Amino acid sequence: MSLKDHIKIMVVDDMATSRGLVINGLNEIGIKNITYENSGDDAFKELAGSPVHLVISDMNMPGMSGLDLLKSMRATPSTARTGFILLTGSDDPSLVQKGIKLGMNNFIKKPFTKEQLQKCIERVVGRL
Repeated sequence: MSLKDHIKIMVVDDMATSRGLVINGLNEIGIKNITYENSGDDAFKELAGSPVHLVISDMNMPGMSGLDLLKSMRATPSTARTGFILLTGSDDPSLVQKGIKLGMNNFIKKPFTKEQLQKCIERVVGRL
């Protein structure tokens, strides 16, 4: 069995359309073990009781942003080593630098293709 049969990914995005695009991309890649949350706060609470291998989180969300979620995850022993990909529509290099300092594993810019999503994930977890 390949990694894509075992990996568990959480998608975090407050916008249903954006969340759906990521989930559809994951399904097209062949990843089926996907959960999602509508906010960083809900995601962080869920991760405490139901860990995943990788979180793909939008940057801009009400309340806890993607970087806030990352910071909280890295400060918590049970989620400190969870893979994290930031999803953003911004070209701001300072945003990427801040993410790297907080322990982000990779980022992907919207809009993206299925192939770009797969390459982004593989840079974090290895070949799917």
